This record gives sequence, C-alpha cells and structure tokens, in this order.
Amino acid sequence: MKNKTPIKEKTPTRQAKPPRAAVPAVAYAIVAKDLAAHLFQVTLTVQQPAPDGQLLALPAWIPGSYMIREFSRNIVQIRAEANGQPVALAKLDKHSWQAPPVEGPLTVQYDVYAWDLSVRAAHLDQTHGFFNGTSVFLRVAGQEEVPHVVDIVRPADEAARGWRVATALPELKAKRYGFGTYVAADYDELIDSPVEMGDFALATFTAHGVPHDVVITGRVPNLDMARLCADLKAICETQIAFFEPKTRHAPMDRYVFMTLAVGDGYGGLEHRASTALICARADLPTTAAQGKERSEGYIKFLGLCSHEYFHTWNVKRIKPAVFAPYDLQVENYTPLLWLFEGFTSYYDDLFLVRAGMIGEATYFKMLGKTVGGVLRGAGRTKQSVAESSFDAWSKYYRQDENAPNAIVSYYAKGSLVGLGLDLAIRQKSGGKRSLDDIMLALWQRYGRDFYPHGRRGVTPGEVEALFDEISGMRLKSYFDKYIRGTEDVPLAKLLAPFGVKYTDERKPAKPSLDVNIGRDGADAKLSAVHEGGAAHRAGMSAGDLLVAVDGLRVTGNPANVEALLSRYSAGDTVQVHAFRRDELMTFTVRLQGDRVPGIVLAIDSARKSALARPTMLR
Repeated sequence: MKNKTPIKEKTPTRQAKPPRAAVPAVAYAIVAKDLAAHLFQVTLTVQQPAPDGQLLALPAWIPGSYMIREFSRNIVQIRAEANGQPVALAKLDKHSWQAPPVEGPLTVQYDVYAWDLSVRAAHLDQTHGFFNGTSVFLRVAGQEEVPHVVDIVRPADEAARGWRVATALPELKAKRYGFGTYVAADYDELIDSPVEMGDFALATFTAHGVPHDVVITGRVPNLDMARLCADLKAICETQIAFFEPKTRHAPMDRYVFMTLAVGDGYGGLEHRASTALICARADLPTTAAQGKERSEGYIKFLGLCSHEYFHTWNVKRIKPAVFAPYDLQVENYTPLLWLFEGFTSYYDDLFLVRAGMIGEATYFKMLGKTVGGVLRGAGRTKQSVAESSFDAWSKYYRQDENAPNAIVSYYAKGSLVGLGLDLAIRQKSGGKRSLDDIMLALWQRYGRDFYPHGRRGVTPGEVEALFDEISGMRLKSYFDKYIRGTEDVPLAKLLAPFGVKYTDERKPAKPSLDVNIGRDGADAKLSAVHEGGAAHRAGMSAGDLLVAVDGLRVTGNPANVEALLSRYSAGDTVQVHAFRRDELMTFTVRLQGDRVPGIVLAIDSARKSALARPTMLR
C-alpha cells in the first residue's frame, strides 16, 4: 500500500528501560496458523507452575467494553505437556483449566478461532491479523505480576510475506514493526497492548517528544497520511498539555493508533499506550481532496481518535476503584461510567475545537445533535446515568428494540452532565474555575502515579467530595437531579449567560409515526417504536414489516414512508398494513406532529455579558 514511509521528526533521548528477566517466568508464542481457517496457535510455557497444580484462565471480557463475551468459546482445542509427556487438563468452568502438579516447565498449546471483525477480540484472514490479549492469552493464576514475553511468529503463508507488526509492547528480540519477541511488565500490560499484523500504511509523528505511530490497515486509495498525522499531532499535544501544563509530559513512552479501514464501520477501544479503531475508509483524508476543509466523516474520525486518546488519562489511569485491579472473569460493577465515558465524550469534541480542527459553529451543531439525541428517548426519564453505568453489563451493552424507551446512554447524557457542570462552575466562580480543574485534580491524585506505583482507583464518594472541593460549590443537588436522578440538564438556562442561544426547531405540523425504520431485505421494518408516539398508540410494535399506508405500497427505503406521510397533516388518520411474523395486520393510526427534537445552539451576537463567550472552547 501507499504511504508506508514514516514521517520522521527528531525525538529527544528518553531514559533506557530497565533490563528484563533473562528467562521469562511466563512466555507465549503466537502464530497465524491458518489464515483461511482464521486460526491463531498459541503456545504458553510456564517455567515454574504452582506446586499444587497450575490454574489457567482466559478473560471473559475486555476492559472498555462492559459485556461478558466468553472469549474461551473460541478455543478450538487445547493440550498440555511437561517433560515431554502429555498432561491432562481438567476444565473447571467455561473459561478455566486446571493442570495437575508437574515437575519442570508446563507447556500448553491451543488454537483460537479469530473471526470477529471488531476492536474487541481477534480477526485473521489473508488480509491481516489482529488480536487483543484478552482473546488469546491464558492467564497464569498467581503469576500475573511477573514479566510476560510473547514471540509473535511470522506466518508461513505466502499471503503474509509482506506483513509487519504494530503494537505498543516494547521489543525484546525484535525490530520495531517486525516479527519477534516482545515483553510486558505483567499480565495486565500484556492484555492491554493489542497487536496488528499485515501490509499496513505506517507513519510516525512526535507529540511533545513522544513518538506516535499511525497504522492504517485496509485499502484506502490516495490516503493523505501527512494531513492525518498533522491533525492527530495537534490533538495529542493539546491533550498532553491539558493534563500536564507545566511539563508537557505524556504518561507513555510511545503510542500507537491502530485503524482498520472498511466499507462501513465505526468504533474504538482504548488501551494504556494505544488504541484500536475501525472506520469507514471514506472517512479518512485523501490527497485528492480540494482545499483544507475537513469532511464531516473525517471530523467524526478525528473525534473518535480524540475520545480514545483522552482515555489514556481518564479510565486507563484515573480508574474506578473496582477496576484497580480488574477481575476479568466476572462483571465489575461501577456507577461511575458517566464520568469515565460521559466526560470523555464531552471532552473529545471540545478538544477538536481547542486543537483547531473545527470552529465554534461546527462544535455547536454537533452538540445540538447530541442534545436532541438524548431528549429523543423516553428512557432518560426512567434511568439515571449512574444506573445506566451500573447496568452497562445487562442493559447498555445488550440493547434491544425497546432500548430507547427503557435506558439512557451514559456516554451521551454523561457528556451533557459534564457540559452542564462545566457551565455551572464557570458561572458560579466568575470564570475562575471549571471542569478542567476537576479533571486535573483527578489526574494528580488518582492517575499520575497509577503505573507502576499507585494502582488505586477512585470511589463514588471520593468523586463527589473532590467535585465539591475543587469547584468550591456544594454539588449534592446537581448529583441528585442529573446524575443519580433523571431530570434533564437545564442547558438552555446554563448556556444563556455565555451568549449561547438554545432553540428547538422541531416541526410540530410535520406528520409522524414516531418510529425508527430500518431495512429488512426489500421491506421497511420498524426497529423501534417510541413510547407515547402515534405507532405505539395504534398498537404497532418493533419488528413489524410495513406493507402499505392508505393502500399505497411502502418500500424498503425509509424515505418512502416519509414521502407517503408528507401528503397528510398532524391529526389525520391513516390505515397502515403491516406483517407481524407471517400475519397481515391492519392499524388505524392518528398521526402526530414530529416529536424529534431539533436542537440548535448558536452564539447570540446580541447578548452582552461578562461571561458571554463560550470559554470552555478555549
């Protein structure tokens, strides 16, 4: 692929790493065994297994994605030996194995099926290989704190002849980007360092002296890697300077952005010194683009990068107490994801403004869309962001067709909680304090020394006490209403002193069924029916396949439904035919006005105030 040549900048000399153990206590070798069958083969060697028998376990979930995924289901076969003799492994549960007492090293070999094209697990075919350690590396119980090494073996398949390796793991017996042996200080660092292998595009930039690699896997014609690096450099340096304004010292020695470009996709997962991303290739910048204007898709991708990079501080080092350390075999419940994901979602786009990627008008347009999305769902009146955080394992990550009516996003509403708190603190203190001060205090007290010394997270009580202390306010009422409670953050009131006008431009006369519509082959399918809307009142349900409106056929294009309804007015009655399973049903629907919020935020040039500037943008 094109653009493989690294963009080099001078990097200051950094302190050499301390020497590693010559004979590792825990060693892995991983090879792409069969590209077409999507199989990685892993060989684990435990030099000194537990005298009473060694327990081995594969994580059931991956930090940052709060759902039990049972990665062990992808282990196709597993065997063990010691002193050249087979060793019987007893399976204790869905993800644990017990080896009997043995003399000398224990060797375990197993195959892992890798066909999950996401940032969470592992994927392997003729185009590339990718894995998170939680998907492939068995944990050696009792030896999690010792150094772990992994030999990433070059595949024998001809299709992999030009492959390289990208990972944030330090090299032990390997050249950077090459196959060979890498080392981790402990099991936690090992599984927090994903690996990408393939024929990827690669460039490097430095941000305040720290090298940052940009790895793009997938076909991206005319990829403008220079522009991508320049934009990411601005974002990264702005965030580093935010957390360490005096020293500009980043918490890692090196960082890797790993991106898989596909036809249509979006997502990311944070790690302590890297991130795994997936995006639509059309969202990446191209050298064929005219001018300096950033496309909407590219801005969305930069926002994703900004979000995952902010996690380097907020959740990878500033952690909830229950994540220090993680228990990777069971759910780890916390009511604080509104802080760790919601505030990260508040700051991700904010840093696009502060880094000069977008202007105020674009920021407020994006913010208005977030506000409208939160107000759209009735679930926000039933579930608080604290409850949403705690129930992430059973509700947020297991959403069904009723999710808009039952839950609220701790990402989206959490970001509005952060915005409201920022505005309230700025106004109350006359601009002397802000949410920035709270984030810096969290970093200084709970995050800065987390690796390798602190390893202590923050409790909900400590969070609230710190917010009061740093803001100079008593925030219990704010927590009770908007974090532990379900009230909407009063953004119109909070934004007004800053010269930002808040309006709702929905069209009450526009007729609507108040549903979400998706495709099911050639049919239009109701993917969600909003509580209290026209379709709900008429008895329609998610999953219904629309056939006709007043005798006129409905096609699979959602715009077709809108076109059919445009001939009516709010208050009119129509007959809707739909299939529920294999039964044709008839519904009499009284159309309602559009209930979708159309929130518009803009600078009110007529307003004069000492605070009449969106100071959080600076």
